[in-house]
Amino acid sequence: MTVTVATLGFPRIGPRRELKFALEKYWAGKTSRDDLMTAAAGLRTAAWARQHALGADWLPSNDFSLYDHVLDTSVMLGAVPARYGAADGQADLGTYFAMARGTTAADDGCGHAHASQTACEMTKWFDTNYHYMVPELVAEQKLALNAPKIVDEYREARAQGFETRPVLLGPVTWLTLAKGRDVDPFDFLDEVLGLYGVVLGHLAAAGAEWVQIDEPILVLDLDDRQRKALTRAYAKLSRIGVKLMLATYFGGLGDNLGFATALPVAGLHVDLVRAPEQLDAVLARAPKSLLLSLGVIDGRNVWRADLAALLDRLEPIAASRDIVLAPSCSLLHVPVDLALETKLDAEVAQWLSFAVQKVGELAVLKSALNHGRESVADALAASTFAATARAVSTRIHDPEVARRIAAVTPDMAERRSGHATRIAVQAAMLDLPDYPTTTIGSFPQTPEVRHARAEYLRGTMNVAEYNRFLREETERAIRWQEEVGLDMLVHGEFERNDMVQYLGEQLSGFAFTVSGWVQSYGSRCVRPPILYGDVARPRAMTVDWWRYAQGLTDRPVKGMLTGPVTILNWSFVRDDQSREASCRQIALAIRDEVMDLEAAGAQAIQIDEAALREGLPLRRSEWQRYLDWSVACFRLSAAGVGDATQIHTHMCYSEFNDILPSIGAMDTDVISIETARSQMELLEGFARYRYPSAIGPGVYDIHAPRVPSSEEMVALMRLARQHLRPEQLWVNPDCGLKTRKWDEVKPAIEAMVAAARVLRTDVPVPA
Repeated sequence: MTVTVATLGFPRIGPRRELKFALEKYWAGKTSRDDLMTAAAGLRTAAWARQHALGADWLPSNDFSLYDHVLDTSVMLGAVPARYGAADGQADLGTYFAMARGTTAADDGCGHAHASQTACEMTKWFDTNYHYMVPELVAEQKLALNAPKIVDEYREARAQGFETRPVLLGPVTWLTLAKGRDVDPFDFLDEVLGLYGVVLGHLAAAGAEWVQIDEPILVLDLDDRQRKALTRAYAKLSRIGVKLMLATYFGGLGDNLGFATALPVAGLHVDLVRAPEQLDAVLARAPKSLLLSLGVIDGRNVWRADLAALLDRLEPIAASRDIVLAPSCSLLHVPVDLALETKLDAEVAQWLSFAVQKVGELAVLKSALNHGRESVADALAASTFAATARAVSTRIHDPEVARRIAAVTPDMAERRSGHATRIAVQAAMLDLPDYPTTTIGSFPQTPEVRHARAEYLRGTMNVAEYNRFLREETERAIRWQEEVGLDMLVHGEFERNDMVQYLGEQLSGFAFTVSGWVQSYGSRCVRPPILYGDVARPRAMTVDWWRYAQGLTDRPVKGMLTGPVTILNWSFVRDDQSREASCRQIALAIRDEVMDLEAAGAQAIQIDEAALREGLPLRRSEWQRYLDWSVACFRLSAAGVGDATQIHTHMCYSEFNDILPSIGAMDTDVISIETARSQMELLEGFARYRYPSAIGPGVYDIHAPRVPSSEEMVALMRLARQHLRPEQLWVNPDCGLKTRKWDEVKPAIEAMVAAARVLRTDVPVPA
């Protein structure tokens, strides 16, 4: 029997974020379309060559994207909203980026006139921190094939000597993710399947033998409509003339296992990292004619695998059938190469594996299974040594943290008074106007800010010079906020590299990378911290900067923190204890900081939980347990303050309606959420739930360069007022402003403040 190695997808951004810089230069008008396409082609070639050299037998193509693979699929199908002006759904590059980022001017940079348009909606890809562009479908819409990308990239690889397995997002997953405007997306099933059939035919004609079709919805709770659509889809697509590898990931097949193994496909990929318990059932149900791809290396976390333990599981299987070894999912979700980490602590580094190293681990497993363990004895010995060293390291467990966790009592998660009492006390203390205005926390990290930070880290700027620079930036931000008329201010976070990393660097139990970037959306990349041990807060982290900022103004300045669930979900988390246990440790550390901020005089403290919804398990049967402990951790972090201290939280780019009781149970005083792209749709759920606290529905989409008008913001807030009482409403952007430029931020915030003034004199029209 033969064992081969496949990768389901490789990081797109490049080892040093080459894609990010190529995109941003193109958007700034500094390079041409040809320059961008040349850079993209270079990244694809390098990725294929590297995976091949590492020992991968099945290389992916069409896993590369200039922005987002779901957006690519929408464009492939001609599902381009009419507002972008693309004739017959044939989107050029300007239209593609307009869908991703919106437009700000009449000229899109490609010689085509466009009115100013908002971007498509954006939300989280399953339970990851990757954001995808939500497909839009409307009644009477005509789809039209626009498929050269997937065929061209297959041919591009083949011309360079790389035989690839093209990757397609599955048609039923795409329809499930799509949002219908007065139409059910599944009404388009036959039309979509027809276009997929044409694409597969083009690939077959180009020489492709296999195509990977990703249907991650197979790990969800499926309804009859989805099951029927999957049956119909693969009955049709399996007859086209290419072999289909049906890829599932992010969880186990569970009650969909029999259904999935009965679909007429040539191969099936299963995730044995998230759901190792499904292996025996998969083997029992999968016919020998079905090529199994086993996702045995973690595609979403950075821990090195125990290869000897994996071989113990795999050797009996490899003796009885051909198998493919693969990461659990696309390697999009992990950094590119551990070898770039020259400053990472050596002890921690030996426990880690990034995308390059993960393909290498798969190659070791392949060699051991095909040629015996002795063929890779040194690699196996190194893997075993690393696993043993991590298990016995004294750096992982802190007895003092264990003592504090054991001392936590239920009353520590309870505010002193109920919501109504707190509202009255806070209103008297803060004396804010109707429709109070604020921002989410960060202001633009300009080239000057990034340069100063780099100079400080290089040692060419001393600590006194760096702090003086930061104080000047902070004072400028405070003065501008006073001038523009914001009601509740922020200090701007110029000292912070990232909302998680900045705090994590001051907590025990975290390690940080220099080049460990992963894509969040488009050109936006993040470096998730590595949570390897017990968490504690040795000293105050944010109090001094808050105190400095508050000393500059009489208006309230929010203390700004990241919540425990978000720190957890946006980190690479240790896998030797439960996520709940790690989150409780973080919650205690954040609680310490909250109490210190209150003691210093902070009247409002924002504890962002942008990722609470993101961490929700994919199966509904597992939701309540996660929600119970995650809400309890947030409350543990926040509930120690007095009634007069206003607790804010922020959440963005998530579907909240299913978890509104849990959001209510967080017992915050003010929540800010993203609603600019979704036209306040989320507020319908908050209204049905009768959410008691104040809400700031975002009226300024900060993930696009477009500057909205005051009139647009007033219109959005009037929509909000149809769902919520005016006294509940705050006016704010939908997220932090770190990634924007001041020449975008200033007019947008000025328009936002003007909108609030209009609303204060606006008489609501009865519904």
